[in-house]
Amino acid sequence: MRSQWDCLLQNLGEWQGSFTRFSPQGEQLEDTPTVVSFEGLNENKTIRQIVRRLPPDRPVEEKVLEYSSLSRSILFFENGAFSQGSMQWGPFSEFGAELGLIEGNRRLRLVQLFNKESQLYQLTLIREKLAGTDTPEHPPLTVEQLLGEWQGEAMTIYPDWRSPDTYPTRLIVQRQQSDRLVQELTYGTGPSARTIASSARINGSILHFDQGTLPVQVLLLPDGASSNCPLTVKPGHVFVLEVGWLVQPNQRQRLIRTYNERGTWVSLTLVTEQRVKN
Repeated sequence: MRSQWDCLLQNLGEWQGSFTRFSPQGEQLEDTPTVVSFEGLNENKTIRQIVRRLPPDRPVEEKVLEYSSLSRSILFFENGAFSQGSMQWGPFSEFGAELGLIEGNRRLRLVQLFNKESQLYQLTLIREKLAGTDTPEHPPLTVEQLLGEWQGEAMTIYPDWRSPDTYPTRLIVQRQQSDRLVQELTYGTGPSARTIASSARINGSILHFDQGTLPVQVLLLPDGASSNCPLTVKPGHVFVLEVGWLVQPNQRQRLIRTYNERGTWVSLTLVTEQRVKN
C-alpha cells in the first residue's frame, strides 16, 4: 500500500465547488462557492493548501496552510479518499469529523458536527470538481436508488497503522411498506461473517433507524450523497460517522469512521459496492 503521504498526493490540484451547510433535518442553511487548491512543493515533500471561500455578499476569505507531515487524526486510502476528525468523543465537548471521497475528476466531502450536548447540530456537504473539467454533478439521492442487492469489497485501515483488512460485503435494501425500509448488511464470508439487520422509517429524504438503543439517521443529499450518523452520541455505544456516494446508478462508495463504546476512534473503512439485483 502507498504511504499515507503518497495517498494524500492523489488530492493535488485545484478543486472548484461549494460548501453547503444543512440542519440535521436536511434544511439547506447556506451555500458558499469555494476553491480549494493543493500544491506540492519541494518535490512534493511539502503541501501548500489554499482554501478560498467566495460568499456572494461578503469579501473573499482565504486560508493558507503548509505542512510536511500528517496528524494521527487523519487517514487516507490509496485513491485519495480520507477522513480527519476527533480521535475521542467525550461528554461536554464538541465533536465531529470530515469524510472525503474521490471519483475521477470529482470529490465529495461531508463534515458532521456535534455540540457539547453530544447532539448532531450541523452538516456541511462539499461538492467539488477539478478545475478545467466538466464532469456533471449527480441528482439528489432517493430511496429508490438504494433498493436492491449490493455486493462489494471493504478495506479497513487503522489509526495505529497496523496492516489493513479486506473482506467482501453484501447489502440488501428493501422497501417494506410505503413508509418503512429494511436492510441486511453482511461483512465477510464463512464462519467469520457478521450480519446486521435494521429497519428505518422513511420521512421524505430522511431514514430514521429507530429500532436500536442508539437512534441513527441517514439523510439523502444532493449529488447522490448520504449522511449516516447518530442524532445523539451516548456513552457505552459503538457508533459510526459515514458518508455514502452514488457515483453511478449501480455503483456506490461508502466511507465509515468507527468509534468504540468508549468513544475512541478505532478504524476507517472504504466500501466500494455494485448493485447486482434491483
